[in-house]
Amino acid sequence: MSTIPYFDASYLRQTADSALSSDMLDAYERDGTLVLENAFSEDTCNALMAHMGTLVANFDTNSHRTVFQSTEDDKNLYDYFIESGSDIRFFFEDGALDSEGNLTCSADTALNKVGHALHDMDPEFRAFSRSDVFRKIADGLGFTDPKLLQSMYIFKQPRIGGEVVCHQDSSYIRSTPHTCVGLWVALEDATLENGCLWGIPGAHKGDGPKSIFRRTGNGLETETVILDDTPFEEDKKQPLEVKKGTVVVLHGQFPHLSGANTSDQSRHAYALHLYDGSAVYDSDNWLQRPSDLPITGF
Repeated sequence: MSTIPYFDASYLRQTADSALSSDMLDAYERDGTLVLENAFSEDTCNALMAHMGTLVANFDTNSHRTVFQSTEDDKNLYDYFIESGSDIRFFFEDGALDSEGNLTCSADTALNKVGHALHDMDPEFRAFSRSDVFRKIADGLGFTDPKLLQSMYIFKQPRIGGEVVCHQDSSYIRSTPHTCVGLWVALEDATLENGCLWGIPGAHKGDGPKSIFRRTGNGLETETVILDDTPFEEDKKQPLEVKKGTVVVLHGQFPHLSGANTSDQSRHAYALHLYDGSAVYDSDNWLQRPSDLPITGF
């Protein structure tokens, strides 16, 4: 059983005070993650899933047959991926297309994720991303100028939902100093069977991420930070099984992963990533916004 502390955050919608108590902040500092149960209602989660269903129904699958794979580089993905920071892009699961590029299942069960600017480009996700729940979490963590940088709707499809290898969000969202925080919302129950998150408590402490994912000209590359090339201690990982409506707060350097979904139950989730505008956003981050779409806060 996980020893990561769980907190009932239902009061977040009822008070203007800081969302995080001193006990919560102590736990976050110790573990690198915080689980806030009942942060969003079942109706809110259902409405968000229904809206995504509408977006998927209107998605032209023939025009965008791109497979997102977290376990290996895919050169054909770069252009489509690197422009997604200022758009709404659809990414298929590995295994959802056959060798000729045809869908092996219906579109609504073939997608890996939708990203990465839902929080700015879609009215429903924009409103959800700027909810008081998220704002109060950012305030409680001490953000002085929170910037909403990246968003993803993750499907974790039944039977074909792929694994996500152990990683740190600060590898992909870098600022000086490091200020990245992930807010991961369970839109459905996340269980061991359908590919819940796993994390390594306390492994977020250090000078920075083990690797960086940086933009180089028209391409991308990953590079390992030479000062810390030791592997993640995955034997110490713990499961984050959570109920629908839960927010999991992830320190940018908190190592986390998820297994493949081998069950018949999907595991829909929404992830929003922030950084503090008081820090310097690294110029070689993969996600660069055009001047007519600035990065904004709540």
